[in-house]
Amino acid sequence: MASMPDISVVVPVYDEEGAAPALAREIAAAFAGRAFEIVFVDDASRDGTRAALKALAGEIPELRILAHRKNSGQSRAVRSGVLAARAPVIVTLDGDGQNDPADGPGLVDALDAGPPELALVGGERVKRQDSRAKKLASRVGNGVRKRLLRDTANDTGCGLKAFRREAFLRLPYFDHIHRYLPALMLREGYQVAFRPVNHRHRQTGRSKYTNLGRLMASLSDLLGVMWLQSRARNPGGVDEV
Repeated sequence: MASMPDISVVVPVYDEEGAAPALAREIAAAFAGRAFEIVFVDDASRDGTRAALKALAGEIPELRILAHRKNSGQSRAVRSGVLAARAPVIVTLDGDGQNDPADGPGLVDALDAGPPELALVGGERVKRQDSRAKKLASRVGNGVRKRLLRDTANDTGCGLKAFRREAFLRLPYFDHIHRYLPALMLREGYQVAFRPVNHRHRQTGRSKYTNLGRLMASLSDLLGVMWLQSRARNPGGVDEV
């Protein structure tokens, strides 16, 4: 940990005692041979998530654990992790184990291979391992969002993303921002790209969201992001003369 990492893997977790340790080991295996750190952000879990992760300290030296004092949601946990991250490239994935860490290095490589303007490479889940109702709600929500925001993304609900830390910190923060990163990156003049990624069954715990809850939040979020887009003025670059 003495040298600075090239990649910071940020994982928000809330009541994921059953999934978090195995996920940490998978991340360490996926990024072996690279300069990386793993930043788990415990969003005030009520179970043994934090203790289970702390027990891995000797096994995974790249592991760091941050803890919110109050539950603040996934977007705030991601932001806390990004703010604390020491690397210029961030990889995020959900803490429930449904995102496959093995896909993370490929997203990083695609980001590195792109032009300087490419700030985000997002995963698009194939063969979704969710209920029929959840997949239908996601398909409808993604279609409406893509049409209104013109963000070119088919699946912003996928937690697996690689992006430049500096670009993320330029974005306006609000709750649920993690679902609107492509639109906000485009608003700032960056480019975004997408790659297919694996999706897995949830093995432990339960989802923290409901279809109705997502719908109610997304309506106000969509209006807010549309307003931000309408108020954007991009200079096309800044030159020192």
